Amino acid sequence: KHAIKPNLVQTLENNPALIHGGPFANIAHGCNSILATKLSMWLSEYTVTEAGFGADLGAEKFFDIKCRKAGIRPNAVVIVATVRALKLHGNVPLKDLTKPNVEALDKGVENLKKHIENIHRFGLPVVVAINHFTSDTPEEIQFIKDKCAYLSVKIVTANHWAEGGAGAEELAHAVVDVVENTKTDFSLLYPDTCTLWQKVGIICREIYGATDVLADKKLRDKFHQLQE
Repeated sequence: KHAIKPNLVQTLENNPALIHGGPFANIAHGCNSILATKLSMWLSEYTVTEAGFGADLGAEKFFDIKCRKAGIRPNAVVIVATVRALKLHGNVPLKDLTKPNVEALDKGVENLKKHIENIHRFGLPVVVAINHFTSDTPEEIQFIKDKCAYLSVKIVTANHWAEGGAGAEELAHAVVDVVENTKTDFSLLYPDTCTLWQKVGIICREIYGATDVLADKKLRDKFHQLQE
């Protein structure tokens, strides 16, 4: 009988947080309960919730499933990126990720740009938080900012791993500034009237960049069965 109630916990710096559900997006919808989110919105001026992982998988499900059902309209999105992950996307081996490599970073930034474009597809502004590691160089961080400049997004270096809440203050101010001064035009990716197969096609094309979706008769029959 208590499972329906969100859990109120404290962070290490005594800030309130509501923990309730939160399955990963690769096996479910990837976000916490509607009850916890609405409770937080009722109690606080700003609510920050995680929709993970990825601004493709997690964010899309958060918007098209949770926001649709809950009637929630987000004001802004924070995309968390790391220099190391972007270099990994640029085909750098794990053992070399701490070494400066702007050429690999150039390739990896394309992935970040796609995530930003995905969020813009929903009509929402983006703040990019570069989760800072000690191996990051100022040149690499500036390179990311320069490459994404044309997308009109705020990019902030976040040092919360080393400095706690103080290291995320610049990020918090950036988010508040975007929320208070940016007009949003939030829209879902597809209407409820679409069939399951149509929804899959729209998601694959709009979010993942596919040109088409192919399936054999057995799979299409399964979709038809689920639709019925």
